[in-house]
Amino acid sequence: MTAKGIMQKMKEKVCISSAPSDAGKGKSKMSKHITHGYHLVEGKSGHAMEDYVFAEFKEVHDDELGLFAIFDGHLSREIPDYLKSHLFNNILNEPDFWTATEKAIRRAYRITDSTILEKAKDQGGSTAVTAILINCQKLVVANVGDSRAVICKNGVAKQLSVDHEPDKEKDIIENRGGFVSKFPGDVPRVDGQLAVARAFGDKSLKDHLSSEPDVATEVIDDTAEFIILASDGIWKVMSNQEAVDCIRHIKDAQKAAKHLNEEALARKSKDDISCVIVRFR
Repeated sequence: MTAKGIMQKMKEKVCISSAPSDAGKGKSKMSKHITHGYHLVEGKSGHAMEDYVFAEFKEVHDDELGLFAIFDGHLSREIPDYLKSHLFNNILNEPDFWTATEKAIRRAYRITDSTILEKAKDQGGSTAVTAILINCQKLVVANVGDSRAVICKNGVAKQLSVDHEPDKEKDIIENRGGFVSKFPGDVPRVDGQLAVARAFGDKSLKDHLSSEPDVATEVIDDTAEFIILASDGIWKVMSNQEAVDCIRHIKDAQKAAKHLNEEALARKSKDDISCVIVRFR
């Protein structure tokens, strides 16, 4: 066996992977009814996979946190990979996380972006949508960009994130000295380059681009069925309600995530596609 083959075997033995897994699942220890699953599909746009997923339950003393995220990179794999490794650590290390969660998340997003701008070697960036489930009772969602979080309550889809589209934030971008243009192409872009108004990284556009997240809190009560976190590879071809209806009947969260991605592919989505499903009952 070659040296490269031996190294790969060693990595597999200790569960280290050089590439993100394309599927996975897990469950809460606090509530046997709460499970999660994720699935990723590389797109047909001719570049390496730029989506990353984070999904795990974490015990913190007597509390439990469900930590879930989609990071959708553009012109970079470095930045979404960095976010996967550091963003939740930065959030949980905030001293007021338990007492002022929204404030802590906003500060952690700003700190993370500042670190990326200081250390990143390239000009790329990444969108992000994060969801933190606190003791199976409260869900806090934050996002920058167009990856989206949608909750299903009694069969009805409710969007918890905000799509940060350049044409919706044109005045803000122009006040910062930038512009929004559909040239080249037919999609509004910041300075004619980036199709989202907020993102991590993007050094060359940062004077005109925000990394300030929108944050929403949702109570997980008896009406809550599941939440979908997904990159825009799904939302370009499917409405919120269509996505909810597509998987509502599938009890296994990982199978639901895979089925949703397959439906997006059937609808001719060509972008990278990643999604996390968290089922509450």
